[in-house]
Amino acid sequence: MKTQVVPAPVPDSAAATPGTFQSLSAAERLAGPGLRGLLALQALRAVLRLGFAATAAMAAGRLVMGETVDPWLVAGMVALLAAAYFAGFAAERVQATAENAVSTRLRALAGERLGKMPARQLQSLSTGALIVSMQRHPESIAALMVGHRAATTMMAAGPLLAAIALCFASWQAALLVICLTPVMILFFVLVGNAIRRRADAQERAFGRLAGQFADRVRTLPTILANHATASEEAKLGQRLEGYAGETIGLLRIAFANAGIIDFFASLSIAILAIFLGLGHLKLATIPGFSNLELWQSLFILMIAPEYFAPFRRFSEQYHAKAEGLAAAAALDRLLGAEPIASTTLPVLDRLRLTLPAHGLVAIVGPSGSGKSTLLRRLAGLEPGAMPTPGTRSLANEEIAWVSTDAYVPEGTLAEAISWNDGAPDRSRLENAARAIGLLDDALLPGGLDARLDKGGTNLSGGQRLRIAVARAQLSGRTVLADEPTAKLDCATAEAVRRMLLGISGARLVIVATHDRELAAAADLVVDLTRGNTVEVAA
Repeated sequence: MKTQVVPAPVPDSAAATPGTFQSLSAAERLAGPGLRGLLALQALRAVLRLGFAATAAMAAGRLVMGETVDPWLVAGMVALLAAAYFAGFAAERVQATAENAVSTRLRALAGERLGKMPARQLQSLSTGALIVSMQRHPESIAALMVGHRAATTMMAAGPLLAAIALCFASWQAALLVICLTPVMILFFVLVGNAIRRRADAQERAFGRLAGQFADRVRTLPTILANHATASEEAKLGQRLEGYAGETIGLLRIAFANAGIIDFFASLSIAILAIFLGLGHLKLATIPGFSNLELWQSLFILMIAPEYFAPFRRFSEQYHAKAEGLAAAAALDRLLGAEPIASTTLPVLDRLRLTLPAHGLVAIVGPSGSGKSTLLRRLAGLEPGAMPTPGTRSLANEEIAWVSTDAYVPEGTLAEAISWNDGAPDRSRLENAARAIGLLDDALLPGGLDARLDKGGTNLSGGQRLRIAVARAQLSGRTVLADEPTAKLDCATAEAVRRMLLGISGARLVIVATHDRELAAAADLVVDLTRGNTVEVAA
């Protein structure tokens, strides 16, 4: 036996932190085209509504005064109303389409980010937080970047257009409604801080609820076996009540904000109506409100609500801002977190290992000695020092990965075995599946046509592992297997050993294992049994 003893080096620092995920910046770039189209349609709708108000006021004023109403005036009024309706409908469609496009693309970018994460960091993410981030957060961020941004812009442009229109009838009336604007902005600031705090609390409550629910689903067999259904249901109920309470609190503040806007809008319109009425009745002489034509007074009263309408729409979208910012912060924390430092195993960092072109290499040692870590480093799945020099790099090679968490697509057993490997001959599929007992498994009726649920949820760990072994046998690639005989009975484990040995005759097979029989059959053994040294035996 040839032995190489390597002393422990000084531990290396953790891998460098990758770039932070900036969801708001990405969403802003994605929302640009759709947001511009939405703003154009909303501005057009505002202009058309102002035009309708002018023509309607003129028609109503002439009608009340007994004057002739020109047909073109009525036709123009109807046309402007219809055009404003269609512009509004088109704006809603554009907004929905833009938000859907932003959320879909943002979700894809988040998926790409997850795909680039080291395996250890990906496994450390909370399942519940991940589900929330991939399903809910992109939609909240899209609503912030499209709906809220549009409402913010129109809150400036809409009142400006309405004030300009009022000036044509009475600049004093325009000044009156403008004077109420700072009061509403002050309430926006005060209420906005409260909404932001409520949105953060709601997001945290939902994350806790989703995480607890995902954890209980994962451990459901244990809960049922221990007759703990009632207690766990009560815990979930408490989480749900907490989330519902935070949601109601957020909506309560949002409705209060909308009520404040309606109050000031109604107050300003009432003041305008009083001043205009006093002027028409000759009870008071108020500059800008006396000696006006009836249609001018009606025009002022119809334009005033248009001045406040953008504020009302902004208040309706204000909670979307709070939810979007909270969602962006949560998504950035999840996807932009620093990677988990690779396991400090000095013995691996200084390992010199020459891998053969083919044959069976067994990595052995007690739990926690670094077997799986070394396997993932060889595959390029985990950062850390590679066992160099003299080591054949597998990071750029196509490999077949075998473990109890190997991917299983939805479909038939044949499709699972041949996944990512084209369409191999059915007889080869049958031979591979039969060799490791998949065709004789009573829990997989139908042979190669047995149905598998999405993600292989109807499979045991042993069945999933055997599918991965059969897939590796057909792939023609280098095989890396993490505990390939775990969770198997003696007969099936022996079948897996025979298949891996058969593969190693033409390809390289590296296994991390506690199986003494498998290790004894290896051409090369990497023994990590000792704490600070490694034995390489051929």
